[in-house]
Amino acid sequence: MSERGWLTRRVFPAGREPDPRFTLANERTFLAWTRTALAFLAGGIALEAFELPSIEPGVRKASAAVLILIAMTISGGAAVRWVRVERALRHDEPLPAPAIIPVLCLAVFLAALVVAVSVLR
Repeated sequence: MSERGWLTRRVFPAGREPDPRFTLANERTFLAWTRTALAFLAGGIALEAFELPSIEPGVRKASAAVLILIAMTISGGAAVRWVRVERALRHDEPLPAPAIIPVLCLAVFLAALVVAVSVLR
């Protein structure tokens, strides 16, 4: 019987065990993305919780919803990225391109745009 758990056998059925340093680095990157998602989630919750007189209620609610959706996207993307990188490590393949980075850049740009428009009104 393998020492690997059932989830590991299910998600990574083939390939060889990678160097633990690379696996741990992949996990640290996943956790960094998770912290980023939590920051967007906290921003969305804060935006909805505190009534800011300079931002109209409709804009505030829409912005909060967008921030929460971005948090969900980043969180899901981080999990997918972690699995893809781990599989590449196990099969000695090149690491996949990080598709989540353009999403995050667009999200930050849109958030900054909403804040700028709200402040300059």
